[in-house]
Amino acid sequence: MNPSKLRGRDLITTQEWSKEELAYTLDVARSFKKKYRRGSLPQVLKNKTFFMLFYNTSTRTRASFEAAATVLGGHAQFIDFATTRGPEGEAVKDIARMYERYGHGLGVRILESAVNYEYGKGNEILREYAAYTNIPVINMADDMYHPCQGLADVLTIQEKFPRFRGKRYVIMWAYSDRIRSWGSVQEEMLIASRSGIDVTLCYPRGFELDEKIVLQTRKNAEESGSTFEISHEPADAVDGAHIIFPRSWASHECVLTGLNKFGKEREVTIHNKYSNWIMNQNLLDKMNKNAAVMHVLPVFRGQEATDEVMDGAKSLIVEQAENRLHVQTAVLALTMAGKIL
Repeated sequence: MNPSKLRGRDLITTQEWSKEELAYTLDVARSFKKKYRRGSLPQVLKNKTFFMLFYNTSTRTRASFEAAATVLGGHAQFIDFATTRGPEGEAVKDIARMYERYGHGLGVRILESAVNYEYGKGNEILREYAAYTNIPVINMADDMYHPCQGLADVLTIQEKFPRFRGKRYVIMWAYSDRIRSWGSVQEEMLIASRSGIDVTLCYPRGFELDEKIVLQTRKNAEESGSTFEISHEPADAVDGAHIIFPRSWASHECVLTGLNKFGKEREVTIHNKYSNWIMNQNLLDKMNKNAAVMHVLPVFRGQEATDEVMDGAKSLIVEQAENRLHVQTAVLALTMAGKIL
């Protein structure tokens, strides 16, 4: 594939890139990972700037994008949305057009409290930035999708299981007293099912996700020859599985109503009914003997999962976090420069 075909492309969800484009991006990420360790990455972003507009905080996203731009010879500029004139009412189209004149790419992170917990609003605003600028817009996490995380996680699975087709991946709701949006989980379902990985979604009744995205995941599985199943029993879901991702997410009613209308106390009360939904050694022992534990982080230890599992020999959370860097070097090189040499 010619890398120039991806120059200028937005990445808002992996579902909007072809399978060929996703596979090629992962191939580039693998190549760049080797070059990164040798200190021989191509300086394809020399004199280029990637603006990172953060409506929400992050631990890995900012650090990994900054590092990715640096090792490619470019510069990633962190912008806290609260320090801009945006909160005073400046129009998105004006901000977007300005960044186009200043730089060569724009990342936006917007979800949860930044959009008053109105589901889909973050994605809507992110697409507005993309509509008003001709430089590539990269989704650094919104309330519906998290494409760079999804790419990094598939890369991690493929490294652990070179013959990844037919391996079973359980995305399991896990208890937490924090309220989290659906973006990471939904992106995970979409890209894994398109990659030929068997996906099992396991959650207590009442924690259903976006129906349209669930239907798309089912369609992805049919087209790729994989399977997609829904379970409400953790012990059954993990039996013989190869990969587990335990993560909390907000209830269906809370998301559709909006947390501020639904009430945080009410939502936490619902979560507390399922405090026994924790990824522990007993569940891990039911999985395949070569099983892997993953998490997009931050993991709420003692709630979503035990330290024993997260720090154990089967945990890939550090490797998974590192792969954000390598996937993002590939994404930035392809979308901002259209070249990898």
